[in-house]
Amino acid sequence: QVQLVESGGGSVQAGGSLRLSCAASGYGNTFYMAWFRQVLGKERGGVASIDRNGNTNYADFVKCRFTISQDNAKNTLYLQMNSLKPEDAAIYYCAADRYGGRWDNGLYRYWGQGTQVTVSS
Repeated sequence: QVQLVESGGGSVQAGGSLRLSCAASGYGNTFYMAWFRQVLGKERGGVASIDRNGNTNYADFVKCRFTISQDNAKNTLYLQMNSLKPEDAAIYYCAADRYGGRWDNGLYRYWGQGTQVTVSS
């Protein structure tokens, strides 16, 4: 089992920045990890993913604004979010151990509890 704990969410004004962290613990496959986000009433969608080799994927709506990274020694995943927009407001989830399909299809075995990001205009 892998436990994922997100942190770093909060409230910022449009144009501001936040850095989310996801600490992984336990035993399991964390080779492939990702960030998703969900707005109340909408489906959860992929934001970015990364593997242990450093290969990344980004959703079109966050390219050039968000950066996913990881510290393998600390078993921690990060999401640096710059130039935040009100439409970026959501609960952000960390996910690990993808077991099929595209990186953004949600087929991950482990999920964190989420961290709230609020962006005011």
